[in-house]
Amino acid sequence: MCWYCGSPVTDREPLGRSLRCGTCGRDLRCCRHCRHFIENASSCAESQAEVPRDRDRGNFCDWFALDARFRSASKGSSGALASEKNARDAFNSLFK
Repeated sequence: MCWYCGSPVTDREPLGRSLRCGTCGRDLRCCRHCRHFIENASSCAESQAEVPRDRDRGNFCDWFALDARFRSASKGSSGALASEKNARDAFNSLFK
């Protein structure tokens, strides 16, 4: 599943850097899809990996390996991200 929209990743490995989710268009070969990814950490579980600045974008990491949990569909993070944006927009509208 794509970390963002929840669509299952059906492409075979190795995933190319320019490969994108067919549903939302997000990069598939990114830190968020890797089995070494650690949420809310500035580092990676693979100590030799060089962590890119934007962990949501495609990269050339030699240590990338698709996490098996992304092979099946899920809810994804888009709903939580949209809720966060809506809350921020509602807060900001109080001061207009």
